[in-house]
Amino acid sequence: MSLTVGVTYNLKKDVPRGENEPIDALEEFDSEETIDAIGRVLQSDGHDVVRLGGDAGLIDRLRISPVDIVFNIAEGMEGRNREAHIPALLEFLKIPYTGSDPLTLSLTLDKSMAKKVVISEGIPTPRFKKVEKMEDLRGVDHRYPLFVKLCYEGSSKGIRLNSKISDSGALRERVGWLLETYGPPVLVEEFVDGPEFTVGILGNADPVVLGVMQIEIKGSPPGEAIYSLEVKREWEEKVRYHCPPPISADLLKKIEEVALRAYRALDCRDVSRVDIRVGEDGTPYFLEVNPLPGLSPVYGDLPIMAGRMGWEYSRLIRTIFHHALKRYGMAGSDRNRAG
Repeated sequence: MSLTVGVTYNLKKDVPRGENEPIDALEEFDSEETIDAIGRVLQSDGHDVVRLGGDAGLIDRLRISPVDIVFNIAEGMEGRNREAHIPALLEFLKIPYTGSDPLTLSLTLDKSMAKKVVISEGIPTPRFKKVEKMEDLRGVDHRYPLFVKLCYEGSSKGIRLNSKISDSGALRERVGWLLETYGPPVLVEEFVDGPEFTVGILGNADPVVLGVMQIEIKGSPPGEAIYSLEVKREWEEKVRYHCPPPISADLLKKIEEVALRAYRALDCRDVSRVDIRVGEDGTPYFLEVNPLPGLSPVYGDLPIMAGRMGWEYSRLIRTIFHHALKRYGMAGSDRNRAG
């Protein structure tokens, strides 16, 4: 039986650029190619696909075009809870949707809150401080080097090659620039001097690791490598993705365990990507989790990972969709099971 599947999203082309906005202001938003790719997979399984977008007109479009379930990749427009706006609306209207619920989406977008939760579960994460204004730096007594990033942003917004901080002067300069350019708050955390990994996780009651991918920045030793905006925009030339990574089975297991524990602690659903760095002591440290991972078939970390693990893009989309259907007791409606 076919379903009517709505797709919610925000496109770069639909958001006007402000005159003084930073170059990465629209970095989190999607392209037409990603929406087309998701739609093709769902349509190939016999479902009717309705493009719903993600602006305020969504409410009217839902009235005009009722759907059975929504495939949600909308990032939202403004505020700490922006990723939760559309899922909250869908819950209010009792419309099923893919991915995590409003609480998890708000919690994980605020990196400091997410870290507090994982700390409560005994999951290792670098020491940190949330900075709302320059005066808050007086309370920073962490070990250098430090790493500075925006507290409520993803997609490497605000992260540059100079985001690793070696002294108090550089810290004040970098935090001041972020506060002035993007606004508060900023997260200051101890830098983990080791290789960086991202872990794809799928599922609900018994989540499984899709893959562990090591991110190598060409020409930079692991302790210096920063997955910055400059690097991401030229990823084909500047990045090597190792999946599976060239590490010991023991370390791989530790990374997977930390990622799965964080996924469960933050109540992620259906799909997420967890970022981890391994310290000199061999400990994997939780950095952050993205419960709305980019699904671009060209440059999305999760699709790249899936491809390296032998999955076609269509299998990844079907698996995410099927996990949502199963959560809502709708799995029997899906003609083509994941896998």
